[in-house]
Amino acid sequence: MDTQDLQRLKNKFDIIGNDPALTHALETAVAVAPTDLTVLISGESGVGKENIPKIIHQYSRRKNSKYLAVNCGAIPEGTINAELFGHEKGAFTGAVSERKGYFEEADGGTLFLDEIGELPKETQAMLLRVLQSGEFIKVGSSKVEKTDVRVIAATNVRLWDKVQAGEFREDLYYRLNGVQIIMPALRERKEDIYLLFRKFTSDFSEKYQLRKVSLTINAISLLKGYRWPGNIRQLKNVTETITALESGPITPGSERVELDADAIRRYIPDEQDTMLPAVTPAAGSGLNEDEKRVLVKAILDLKAEVDRLKMEVESIKSSAPAPAEERRPESIQPSPQRPEEAEWQEQSDVADLSIRRNNDTLIEKALEKHGGNVKLAAEELGVSERTIYRKIAEKKKK
Repeated sequence: MDTQDLQRLKNKFDIIGNDPALTHALETAVAVAPTDLTVLISGESGVGKENIPKIIHQYSRRKNSKYLAVNCGAIPEGTINAELFGHEKGAFTGAVSERKGYFEEADGGTLFLDEIGELPKETQAMLLRVLQSGEFIKVGSSKVEKTDVRVIAATNVRLWDKVQAGEFREDLYYRLNGVQIIMPALRERKEDIYLLFRKFTSDFSEKYQLRKVSLTINAISLLKGYRWPGNIRQLKNVTETITALESGPITPGSERVELDADAIRRYIPDEQDTMLPAVTPAAGSGLNEDEKRVLVKAILDLKAEVDRLKMEVESIKSSAPAPAEERRPESIQPSPQRPEEAEWQEQSDVADLSIRRNNDTLIEKALEKHGGNVKLAAEELGVSERTIYRKIAEKKKK
């Protein structure tokens, strides 16, 4: 794909940036589009994964057929089979009529399954059958039906980790991972950050007749230095907030305002605050590279402390030999817990409880901020909607 074709592609799908990793992802999408290979898109929440399946569909032989996008993490576990594969009348309470599922609706076209890692095990087995043979059975039916659908999946977690944890089928993982496209995180595209900022402030100011915002060199450096855990989605929200509060209406001879680092800093979240919940994310959420390093370091420090305590215990045992009758394997008794071990265990329990409370508090604040809108709260926190629903249910039980 030459430079002109690549730029036309970006313009068509409103994609901003010149990062080599982004370019590779776009070129791969165009290359695999004419085939029916299953594609797995990986990347953190907010990086723009949803653009890739649209590109693949538009450049494929299925472009004149339906394109459907489904967020697997937003569908309750009890209804997801009926949503994907349809159901017969009377199949369950509330099934007052027969209903087509997404696989039947998208017959001949493309089906994009986002947050594929959130699928329950039962649904994974049904999806594997569709991918292998094109066959499925509606909920409440015994009739085997056929569909011809190109499946594209996306995940913001490491599916292989879920495979090793027994939460995701290995055969389905390999079936989905025919071609893998990795979307880079925004912090890995530093030179694209200001390009995106200019795009977002231009669009927002034009829509609301506000002055466009430009930045000083120091302000641009500040934007590039922030890690943007929410990626492009977070940058867009911050940019629109800055434009709304700092620019003001257009006046004669004043169509632009330049902001310095001090003005921008007020809208950049405190790094320490954003790192806090990253240590123990809610189930189903993904970790970025910085968060992984923090978690790995904490685990290694904990392991080193456990090893040190073990060595001390063994040293005490070896320096005080037991009587002969107590040396026999069948007579060995468990040693009482030493004060150091008890203190360490107590600190560990307190820390774990504190982190869980912080996660719950963050979810409560996000829901309050968005007026109880679970979807918006999930997007801001980078977790699935199902995770927040589960937290709400747990709170009601208490």
